[in-house]
Amino acid sequence: MENEDTRSLPQLSSIILEELSELTLVEVSRACAAPVDSIVELVAEGLLAPRGREPHRWRFSGIELRRATVALRLQRELGVNLAGAALALQLLDEVDALRTRLRIVGVS
Repeated sequence: MENEDTRSLPQLSSIILEELSELTLVEVSRACAAPVDSIVELVAEGLLAPRGREPHRWRFSGIELRRATVALRLQRELGVNLAGAALALQLLDEVDALRTRLRIVGVS
C-alpha cells in the first residue's frame, strides 16, 4: 500500500535513462517488433527525430523509442494512419507538458 509520501516522489530515474539511451535503427525495429521500413516511415512522417543524417547512422533516444511504440500500436490496434498517429502523439506531448506545468505550480 502506498502512503502519501511515496506517491509524491518524482519518478526521475526512468526519464534520465530514456534521455541517455541511444538505440540504432535496427534496435528500435526489434524493440518495436516492426520492420525497419516502418521505423523509416515514422521518421519520414516526422513522428521520430533521430540524430544522424543517414539511416544506418541514426541514433534514437529512449523517448523516441516510446514514441515509435505508441505510433505503431495506434496503427496496429486501432488502424490509425501515420497522420492520425502524428496528431495523437502531438496531443500526448501537450498533455505531458501541461501536467509538468501543473506540478511546477503545485497543482496535483
